[in-house]
Amino acid sequence: MKMRNVLGAALAVLCLQPFGAVRGQELPQLQFKAIGLNSPTVASIVDEVPFWRETIPRASNGRITVDITPLDQMGIDDRTMMRLLRLGVMDFAGMDISKMAGDDARFEGCDLAGLTLDADKARAACDAWRPIIDRQMQRNWNAKLLAFGGNPPQVFWCRDVISGLDGLRGKKVRVFNNTMRDFLQGIGATAVSMAFAEVVPALNSGVVDCAVTGSLSGNTARWPEVTKSLYPMSLGWSINVLAVNLNTWNRLDARVQQFFLDQVKTYEDKMWKTLKEADAQADNCNFGRGQCTMGRTANMTLVPVKPEETETHKRLVEGAVLANWARRCGAECTREWNDTVGKALGLTAPVP
Repeated sequence: MKMRNVLGAALAVLCLQPFGAVRGQELPQLQFKAIGLNSPTVASIVDEVPFWRETIPRASNGRITVDITPLDQMGIDDRTMMRLLRLGVMDFAGMDISKMAGDDARFEGCDLAGLTLDADKARAACDAWRPIIDRQMQRNWNAKLLAFGGNPPQVFWCRDVISGLDGLRGKKVRVFNNTMRDFLQGIGATAVSMAFAEVVPALNSGVVDCAVTGSLSGNTARWPEVTKSLYPMSLGWSINVLAVNLNTWNRLDARVQQFFLDQVKTYEDKMWKTLKEADAQADNCNFGRGQCTMGRTANMTLVPVKPEETETHKRLVEGAVLANWARRCGAECTREWNDTVGKALGLTAPVP
């Protein structure tokens, strides 16, 4: 083959490489600060911390490093994460998006309590809602949405062995967002807002009777030491997001932006894969049934969800949860939801 043809073929191959395939040695030397999710959660342990401490430096050939600290290790109230990101306290932030709903009800739009009961539908709902969340972040919070992730199903962990849904009536139950509060109001339970790090002592002392968190997140945070039963009625997925301060992002040149976009796409896929793996292992870990590599073997009592309770769950979600959220979010927001998440899930929220 003539040299001209060889060079032409090589050039053609290079042109076929995606623009995002930026070689680490071509990147500038940069350092960033990130504040992340609660450290005992599966999402933090398996995905987030290794992403910043290992994946990014390795993929950039050591050119880009990120100092990541989980929010609970900094004593930060997670409901303030979006405000801190807007101020530029950190460059990147991982946060449970529904906890930001006190500032904008749209932030809980793809993780309303009980809205989806499998991981693929949860991801489809958030993909449909992605443009709205990104728009709100950029418009009002000086931030840019990079990725969605999640945790295993959010279920009930109780100090005693409860009878089921009726057994929650009159109980004080820890929740962490408004839409869970709507659901509990519908079953006659009292919702108590509480940070993740405060739950174990609250359960231990009886400040709350039950608490909602992920089916494996509670396990890795040692909740079986202060609870006896687990009632697996799902109240969502504790959807988390990765976002970046917009000033930080706009200062980056196109090569660095593309590098992060490429890495974040893989990271997002991995988070959803981890969620499914954690969900599959949760019963083994919590009830001592078999292989448990992602948590700690425990001996919880499973309180099965009865068929009639499943119907009650559906009725509460489509009634109280959707209706109350729509009133908080407003008519324009609700119409956007119906055209995006609603279409993806075959649901319609009542326009207030």
